[in-house]
Amino acid sequence: MRIIAKKTLTLYYSERKDSETALEEWYEKVEKAKWNSFADVKQSFSTADYVGGNRIVFNIKGNRYRLVALVLFKNKMVYIRFIGTHQEYERIKDIESI
Repeated sequence: MRIIAKKTLTLYYSERKDSETALEEWYEKVEKAKWNSFADVKQSFSTADYVGGNRIVFNIKGNRYRLVALVLFKNKMVYIRFIGTHQEYERIKDIESI
């Protein structure tokens, strides 16, 4: 899968050092993936949740952080839309707006 944009990850973990290893592991795993459907995502990340609008929520570092990505299976693209703590994620009113 092609991930847009890694800079989003590096900016995030430059401020929250404890998330670096987990986010880098997520990136490497997704980059190597060949997903065709959400079922494929679930095989890679059993705790991932589909939340509508082609968006998938990934639990990072034991659910301390959450990453929301727009996943376009046909195009093999993953757009990082949000990274934050579980509490910050809970404050999102409309997941399709991010």
